[in-house]
Amino acid sequence: MATFISHSPADTESLGEKFGRAAQTGLVIALSGDLGAGKTQFVRGLARGLGVPGRVHSPTFTLVNEYGGGRLKLFHLDLYRLETAEQILTAGIEEYLSPDGVSVIEWAERLGEHPTSNIQHPTSNFRKVKIEIVSETERKIIYDDFGA
Repeated sequence: MATFISHSPADTESLGEKFGRAAQTGLVIALSGDLGAGKTQFVRGLARGLGVPGRVHSPTFTLVNEYGGGRLKLFHLDLYRLETAEQILTAGIEEYLSPDGVSVIEWAERLGEHPTSNIQHPTSNFRKVKIEIVSETERKIIYDDFGA
């Protein structure tokens, strides 16, 4: 595990951009952190690192936003509104656990809260990123280091 201290949203985006530049097809990033921690900022940077054009926003109400036009497709999922194992299973997120591109799952800890035999985390392409609020401007980002 590696740790990065972000002093601004731009710092958080910069780390995401490094992940995006290093990303390979099939990467799944499990992103966790409280509301306002900077999860979407991280994804914006990741998208920039993948060369994805356009605005990236949280898919809180749509569950999944798909972005093309970059080096790889980006699938941005948000599990915030899913509360039960049944909701997670019926949402069809399994296809995003082995993506033809890169998947980022906000509120990924909800997968762990509802373990089922139908949802398996890929081991070789599965990375965890946790963003903790340290202060109004600082974030502690703990992540699986894979060369980013």
